[in-house]
Amino acid sequence: MAPHPTKDTRLTCECGAVEFRVSGSPILGAACHCGDCTAAAAQFEALGGAQSLRDSEGGTPCILFRKDQVTGLKGHDQLRDHRLGPQSLTRRVVATCCESPMFLDYEKGHWFSVYRARLGPNAPPIQMRIQTGGQAPRPGGTLPVHAGYPPVFMIKLMAARLAMMLGR
Repeated sequence: MAPHPTKDTRLTCECGAVEFRVSGSPILGAACHCGDCTAAAAQFEALGGAQSLRDSEGGTPCILFRKDQVTGLKGHDQLRDHRLGPQSLTRRVVATCCESPMFLDYEKGHWFSVYRARLGPNAPPIQMRIQTGGQAPRPGGTLPVHAGYPPVFMIKLMAARLAMMLGR
């Protein structure tokens, strides 16, 4: 599936106090079903201000962008890192003004996983379900389901890394 074109899309928290600009096309869209994403979504939903991060099939929909495509515009002082454990390499970032989860940052990676809801009604589509642990999709599910990270996922991440290295 071809990437969904995105040109200077804004991602904002629920109240609008935090805003980022995302330039360029996303790497891909995926709904993650891993234990960490499920646990973090439950914790965020318990904050009270955040809408549900999980979709109807229990995944956490994210749109992956290269880190060099994401620029903070306002509200940086409203951001708080959330980690599931003290040694976690993954930080999930929340806007404290309205408890909106904004994005996930695997610190050793070259991408941000933006929570799809932050991109508004015209957000790029989800293309696959990942880290399902072999779970069968619920009735009516139409996306490809992968127990882990499928080769196409890894290839897209490597291609994005190469493009960054080449300055494209």
